[in-house]
Amino acid sequence: MNFYDLVNARYSVRSYSDKPVPEEALRRILEAARLAPSAANKQPWHFFVVREEALRKKLFPDQRQSWIASAPVIIIACGLPGKAWVRGSDGKNHADIDIAIAMDHIIMAATEEGLGTCWICAFDVKTVKAGLGLSSEMEPIALTPLGYATSEQGARSRKALEEIVTWW
Repeated sequence: MNFYDLVNARYSVRSYSDKPVPEEALRRILEAARLAPSAANKQPWHFFVVREEALRKKLFPDQRQSWIASAPVIIIACGLPGKAWVRGSDGKNHADIDIAIAMDHIIMAATEEGLGTCWICAFDVKTVKAGLGLSSEMEPIALTPLGYATSEQGARSRKALEEIVTWW
């Protein structure tokens, strides 16, 4: 699929089948994250691939987010702020930005593989940190359930280009 078709095909999936994700597809998706650009090529990230059902449920015990745990895989992207590039002019740490780029690569690669994802930042950080046994220097930033969608893409609402772009 070409890039523009891929961008149009991607949507937020909130209902997954229990069909397993092939190991080869998962490795290609993670390789796409590995190849993502990062500020000063610091690569301040670590990805956790959670396939164990008990752990998925432990990470998302709240009934409102149980759909996340129903996916056969959850990829959790953690930042290492202490290893990230920091902009000199204002001290901006770029770990979050680097993770966002890598997550976008994951989501687009998953779409290319025919898999569904949903970018998640609304989660209980303490529960995820405890469930994965994360060290204090590792921060869970974003995650995505990953699997085969059981629903179709609905209509998407996006602002007009004129609302989001200023031409000089």
